[in-house]
Order: sequence, then structure tokens, then C-alpha cells
Amino acid sequence: MSVSMKDLDPAFRGSGQKDGLEIWRIENFKPVPIPASSYGKFFMGDSYIILKTTALKNGSLRHDIHYWIGKDTSQDEAGTAAILTVELDAALGGRAVQYREVQGNETEKFLSYFRPCIMPQPGGVASGFKHVEANNQDHETRLYVCHGKHVVHVKEVPFARSTLNHDDIFILDTKSKIFQFNGSNSSIQERAKALEVVQYIKDTFHEGKCEIASVEDGRMMADPEAGEFWGFFGGFAPLPRRAPAEGNEKHEETAIKLLCFDQGKLEPVNYESLAHELLQTNKCYFLDCGAELYVWMGRTTSLQERKGASEAAEKLLSDSNRTKTHIIKVIEGFETVMFKSKFKEWPQTPDLKLSSEDGRGKVAALLKRQGLNVKGLMKAAPAKEEPQSYIDCTGNLQVWRVNDKDKALLSSSDQSKFYTGDCYVFQYTYAGDDKEECLIGTWSGKKSVEEDRVTAVSLASKMVESAKFQAVQVRLYEGKEPIQFFVIFQSLQVFKGGLSSGYKKFIAENGIDDDSYSEEGLALFRVQGSGPENMQAVQVEPVASSLNSSYCYILHDGNTVFTWAGNLTTALDQELMERQLDVIKPNTQSRSQKEGSETDQFWSLLGGKSEYSSQKMVRELESDPHLFSCILSKGNLKVKEIHHFTQDDLMTEDVFILDCHTSIFVWVGQQVDVKVRLQALDIGEKFVVLDFLMENLARETPIFTVTEGSEPPFFTRFFTWDSAKSLMHGNSYQRKLAIVKGGGAPALDKPRRRTPVYSGRSTTQDKSQRSRSMSFSPERVRVRGRSPAFTALAASFESSSNRNLSTPPPVVKKLYPKSLTPDSLNTSSKSSAIAALAGSSDRPTETPTPESIKDGSESEKPKQEEDAKDGAGTMNNRVESLTINEDVKENEPEDDEGLPIYPYERLKTTAADPVTEIDVTRREVILIFG
Repeated sequence: MSVSMKDLDPAFRGSGQKDGLEIWRIENFKPVPIPASSYGKFFMGDSYIILKTTALKNGSLRHDIHYWIGKDTSQDEAGTAAILTVELDAALGGRAVQYREVQGNETEKFLSYFRPCIMPQPGGVASGFKHVEANNQDHETRLYVCHGKHVVHVKEVPFARSTLNHDDIFILDTKSKIFQFNGSNSSIQERAKALEVVQYIKDTFHEGKCEIASVEDGRMMADPEAGEFWGFFGGFAPLPRRAPAEGNEKHEETAIKLLCFDQGKLEPVNYESLAHELLQTNKCYFLDCGAELYVWMGRTTSLQERKGASEAAEKLLSDSNRTKTHIIKVIEGFETVMFKSKFKEWPQTPDLKLSSEDGRGKVAALLKRQGLNVKGLMKAAPAKEEPQSYIDCTGNLQVWRVNDKDKALLSSSDQSKFYTGDCYVFQYTYAGDDKEECLIGTWSGKKSVEEDRVTAVSLASKMVESAKFQAVQVRLYEGKEPIQFFVIFQSLQVFKGGLSSGYKKFIAENGIDDDSYSEEGLALFRVQGSGPENMQAVQVEPVASSLNSSYCYILHDGNTVFTWAGNLTTALDQELMERQLDVIKPNTQSRSQKEGSETDQFWSLLGGKSEYSSQKMVRELESDPHLFSCILSKGNLKVKEIHHFTQDDLMTEDVFILDCHTSIFVWVGQQVDVKVRLQALDIGEKFVVLDFLMENLARETPIFTVTEGSEPPFFTRFFTWDSAKSLMHGNSYQRKLAIVKGGGAPALDKPRRRTPVYSGRSTTQDKSQRSRSMSFSPERVRVRGRSPAFTALAASFESSSNRNLSTPPPVVKKLYPKSLTPDSLNTSSKSSAIAALAGSSDRPTETPTPESIKDGSESEKPKQEEDAKDGAGTMNNRVESLTINEDVKENEPEDDEGLPIYPYERLKTTAADPVTEIDVTRREVILIFG
């Protein structure tokens, strides 16, 4: 589409350059910008143009244009708004989606910009009406009806008892009190959302100074608030059971019609199947779906043709009196998901974005010649950011391999060694912001059998259920792991083949050679990662074509070991290779190979030279998140997108899905039925198959299930999060009512869990200073959450052969009495403790499973329970006791009057660690008479 400066209204020049809203009112058929302080205030006699600019994660800008038509707007003014949106789209490069909004029938997308609602006021410029300003001195009692679970449509209705019904929610706004009347058939979610409107009315029209009352349908006059409410209507009387109030009717299903707009005429298009090929790039088309009328504009159509199509769409609806039908105008290459879903198939069109940028460049050049700032019109370069894990990597890890419909616990030296033919279950507990967090997940190798995959998910689900759904569950497949998985394991090795009976049986039945990894055989590993806390060695085919100039590799044939560094690798890549070498081939001499100077023996092991790639593999980037409400009915999943979502949209009665493209989160409210909770993972899998956003979601996309009140930081980061809200009592309406009426601190369902803080967790050590042998040697004990010095001390007392360090530390009773802090311990007491530790170092010990999560497996319990009983005398308990850094005044014994009780030995004047709060001259007296 060719664009001339004369086609662009001066008011639109330079618009859409930054994230946010811009609004113009139509005055004398011209767009006039209104100040930001007036955003959300609409007058019934006016028409408006609203531009929403969204800055995407990939650096580009997305534009949505809405033109809002008040019920008293003239037809000419409405037509002008429709035409001007086409001009504004042209100024933005011809890629915006345009929406027609009619007062009282706005789209949810539009209303989401002005939460909690819009309440148009009488008056207007073009009609000569006077704008009526709110004045509490002459307050007029008004009655409103509210609809909507996610955004609220508010409409003023006649103030009469005959207006009320059982299906809707009504708000009665009087001078001194605002009443919310809840129809008996209204939902809890609608009642909660209506309370946001009540708060808005209180703040906007009463300056925050009035009372709020709720009235339930059917409540008799005996209730004071109900009696006062009905008094405004002349007393209580039963309401007739009838249809909902006007404006809540549903559109009937109609057959989809396709019309071609060419040279000012509309012609129907006959088709057997609605296919993308019916749309020609040099024409405009109407797709009439009843509730929506889509106007599709080909890329090569002119600005005048697009204006003509807009006028024809307005006339089509006007002639047929379809005042509530939404007009949505889309440009070829930038169609909405809903538009594309109407067609049988829709091809991927990645190249069209390039031509769009070319169009924006031409517009930017025109504006620049006029002396305007056009920086925002050009696509910004995507921000190159290292992905953040938002999870503490110093927690406690357990890993099981699935075998024969059960799981077997792996030792510390094997818990990070996975096989591509096996499935694994892992449990990770770590410190959250204000409580202990737990992540339970499954990992399925690319060549694992379906039976093992099903077993893994079932075992993990039982562990989550036994934890009362307070743990987050995740389903992972090899090659699609999120960053959280890698930082939990830190150093991970993925070998070919498998060790499970299911895999062995599968290859035997299918006559497949067992290529499982052997330390004595030939193997090639690609090393990848971003640092010592995120590195992997993945076994690949031992051929030259597996090499890549952007990676480092480890090649071994028995004890013959080579390391190979591509020309595009960095010093960090080579350091990670050395660290992985310590795991795969410890204490073995290796021969270094640089790309281009390899020895003949190296190529011989790979079967000779061949071509290989130099392109670094790029993982999919996280996209802008989308939130959907979900209903699973008779096996079918129905979803609805929540635009510009906030934490308040997560209703405790419902299930929601947060789609980030690289991961899917299924959020389950506390009020959701247990049967539905158990189906959370199935809901996520159905959503992946549904692919609502048509983004080609892979079946292996990670799926997290999150229960309200146990949201992890890597979920809450998508919101402005208040953890107290997810811990409140009651349903959504009761919670919101408590806030609106009381305005005080919310009541919590349960106390927050307090997590011990281990001494090594507070200090961040520079990566370059961390010892490779200390942290990553398989023969070295790995204890998470401790300082390097303490790890060295513990390792000198422990043997990796008799201790499973993949399990979390035991529950440790406080070492210090109430009156003494760890900082006040003198050197001699610490030395005594370490000496006692050394004296018991020859005792073998096992670390019990944490009490907070029971995994459902009984095989490990007898030994763990026995160890827990006499764990006070074990070396491990003493080691962990020395690392505890808690508030030592908790759980100290007290007498009936609340006074502290001290041990006899500490009340003596000769005590090594005497009580500090008691005067030394009175200590013996207290000892005698206490």
C-alpha cells in the first residue's frame, strides 16, 4: 500500500512509538488528542479513537486500534471515526488490528484497558450536549446492572423494582451507601468482579467516603442491610422468574458468509470449504460470522480501497440494524487468531513480517523528512538477555529412575546421569521468598517407552497428592527442558541407551541393538551450557558430522580420551568441557584438539573427516504470556483469553492456563474440586494439542501445574504478585467483599511455612573462584547450600559410598538455647563441636526424606524413620546442625507464666556458654531458688 503524507492526519504523526494508550476524540470530524488524566472517561454523545501500543519481548511493537461510538453519536461522526482508524493504521505501517466498539457492547479486550469498567456520562461535543460533571452535593440515586466474569460490562438501568431479576447483579448507588444486589442465579466470579465496580463508584463519585452493603437475592426484611435496600423500592416483594435484563442476550449461531469488496461493490463468494486460498492480496473481503464482521484487507490494496471497505462495513450493519455486531479489520499477514481459526487451514507466513517492516520504514522516512521523531516506528533490536531461572539452586534434590512400574532411588553420584531411553522422577525442595517450595517432576528421554512415561507421571502425581497439592508438578521431555531444570541439576549428563527393564524389553522385542553407554566403549559428548550452574554433556553419534564449531566435545574410546574445541567457542565453553571431563572420565589423561589441527587418530575414531555445522543451536525464546480461563466438560477443553491480566483475574473457583510458548502453567484455585485438580496435567496436555494461539506448540512443551497458595517465583514473575491474596479465606466474592468493606489486612488460610536458611546460601561466590574438583568431581561429596570451607570439612568426615547426598538434610532441632545466638558462640564452643563431629565421623549414616513431602514409596521409609529417631547422635545431624542459621529463640521451653527455662549447666558461673540475660551476681541465687 502506497502512503502519502497528505493521507495522514497531523494528529496521528509520531503516535504509537511507545508502550501504552493514546486516545483522540472526534471534534468537527477531526481527531483531537485528550489528556491522559481523562483516559477512561467517555461521553455518550462523542466518538473516540483509542490506540493501544504493546512492546513485545522480541523488541517489536504491536498496535490495536479501537473506535468507540457513544449511543448518542451522530452517524456522520461515527463514520468519520471508522475512516480515521484506517489512516492511523497507515501511519503505523499498515499492521494494526482495528475494532469497532459500540457503547454497551464493547469487546473484552477494549474493556481490559480501563479496569474495572467504563461508565459513559451524558453529554458530547459534536451534538452540543453539555458534559455533566459528578457532584455529590446533588447526588442522584442510580441503578446499574453488571455482566462479566473477567471484565465487567456496566449499564445504567431504570431505577425500579421491575428492573431487578434473579440472573444479574445490580448496584444501587445512593448518596450515603452503595448496595450490591446479587441475583440468586449469578456466579461467584461475577459477584466478585462487580465489587470492583462498587469500589470504583465509591472512589469516583463519593471521594471514597460512603458505606458499602451486600444484599443476597431472597434475603428477607429481617436483615438490616436487605431491609434498607428494599426500602428504596417501596418494600420487599418477590421477583418474577424471567429472562435476564436487556443487553444480555446471546447471538445465535449463523452460517459464515464470505463477501468480496471490489471496486465499491460487495459480491458473495461461493465455496465448499473456507480456505485461505480464497483471499486475494489485491482485494478486500468481509467474513460475516454474525456476532463479528471481519474486514480483511490485502497487502496490495490502496488506502482509498481500505477506506471504502470500512464505509461499506458500517453501511452493511446499519442497513440490517445489527447495532451489536463487532467490526474487526485485519491486514493480510497480521490476522488475529480468531480470524484464522474460521478457516479450514491457515499457512505460516513468516516472510510477511519483513515486508511489514519495509512499509513501516517508508512511513518513518516520510515522517522524518517532516522533522518528526520516528525512532519508535522502527522495530527495535530484540534484547539479548540470559534466561533467568527464578529458583534457588542451593536446595535439596532426590532423583529416581522408573523401572518396572516403580521407581528406584539414585545415589548422589548417579542422580545427574540420565539415559535417553529411561524416565526419571525428581523432587527438589528449596527456599522461596517466604516459605519452603517444592518441585516434583518427570523427565522422559527421547527413546523412552510410553509405559515408563505414564508410570513416571503417575508416580509424580501421587507424590504431589500426598503433599496436599502444595508442590508444583512439571512434565518434561528431553530436548525441551526449561532453565529451572538445568540449574537444579547444575551438571547433567545424558547418555545413549537405557537401563530400565522397559527399555531393555522394547529393544529386544524389536530387534534393536543395545547402544547404551559404556565407559570402555567409543562415545562422543557435546558440552553445552551457560556456566557451572547450568551445563550439560549430551552423548551424540560418534561421527564427524556430529561436530559443531560452536561447541566443545569429549571423545573417548576406553581410556583414550580427546577434547575438541570448535573455533567459535569461548574460554567459558572450554572450562565447562573440562568440568564435564571430570565427571565422564575422571583421573584420565586427555589430549586436547583444536578445530583445524586434529590428529589422524582423532579422525580415525570418528570414522574419518566429513562436513559439519558451525551454527549454534538456538532454543526457543519465551514469548509474551497469555492467560486463559479453562473449562473441561465431557473431555472437551474450552478456553477464553483474559486480556491484560492481573493476579486478581485468578479466581479461586477456576482453572487458568498461562501460555509462555516455551512453557505452559496450569493454575488451579483452592476452591476447585479435587477431581479437577487431579486432571490439571491432562488439561495442560489438551491445551498443547489445541494450540489456541496457533503457535505450533510442540507436544513436548513443558507443563507446570501450580496450586493456589503454592505459586513459585518463576510463575509469580508474570504478575505484580501479592502472596497474601492467594492465602485468604473463602471464595472469590467473600475475599473481595472483605477487602472492599473492611479495607484491613486479609485473613490467611494458613501460616506461612518458615524455611531454615543455611549458612552457605547467603554468600554468592564468583564463578571463576569455584573449585571444579570440589563442586563437580563424581568422587567428591556434593552438599548443597554450604560454604566451600564447610563442604571441605564435611567431605573429610564422610564417605560417598555410605551416604546418599542427593537427599535433603534431616529436620534438625535447634542447637542453641533461647537466650543465645550463633554469633555469640565463642571459639572454644565451636572447636568442641567440631571435635565431637570428628569423633563420630566413622559412623555410617543415611539422610532421611524430608517430612514435608512424602513420595508415596514405602521402600525407603523403615530405614529413614529409624535414622530419624536416633539421628541426634549421627555425624550427619551434627554437620547440618552447624549449618543452621535460624532465629534461635523459637520453640524454647517456657513455664506456665511464659518465663524461659534454662539448662542447669548454663546457669553456673563456670559455664562455657552462660546465660547472658541474667546478672552474674544473681545467677547462683536463681539456681538455688529456681
